[in-house]
Amino acid sequence: MEIRRLDHVNIRTSKLDEMIAWYEKYLGLRNGHRPEFGVGGAWLYKGDHAMVHLVEVDKECASVEPKVEHFAFTATGYSEFVEKLKTHGIATEVVRVPGLPIVQVNLEDCDGNHIHVDFPTDEV
Repeated sequence: MEIRRLDHVNIRTSKLDEMIAWYEKYLGLRNGHRPEFGVGGAWLYKGDHAMVHLVEVDKECASVEPKVEHFAFTATGYSEFVEKLKTHGIATEVVRVPGLPIVQVNLEDCDGNHIHVDFPTDEV
């Protein structure tokens, strides 16, 4: 067995519609086919790959410290992405990864999950 890549992230949320809209608007994912699991949710796609799975819960998940600190995407289009976030008042922290040709744009989705979007330094 050989692990090749992370397939998707699964997020529990009490803000399903808001989360769908956020991932569509800011990360360019689209709400697509999801099997009928008997609970509310959504699968958000880039192309034909469901990258973010949302599971609807009745109440906010209790957490003092998350066990999963963040998840990340690799992307292109740094300037357009950062400008879109700035225009909509989304707080970011931009970090150059020491020793690697990567710039991370750190942000939180509308439910407080830490995400970073990685860009090649030659785009910055």
